[in-house]
Amino acid sequence: MDTPDVIAQLARLTTRVETLIERVRLLSDENRSLRQQQETIVVERAQLLSKNEQARSRVEAMIARLKSLEQHT
Repeated sequence: MDTPDVIAQLARLTTRVETLIERVRLLSDENRSLRQQQETIVVERAQLLSKNEQARSRVEAMIARLKSLEQHT
């Protein structure tokens, strides 16, 4: 193997490694962003479930009051 071939192979390898390093950086950034989005969604879901439970409780209380009023008339 002569020197120009080795230098060309090293140049290609260097380019490939740099490309892979950039891809890893991009994927890491994307992964971090997706984890933040997931955390936000989990918090929002918990808040919506809580609001849904509160609304359900209020509706059940209203139904009970209406039934009570109906029985007294």
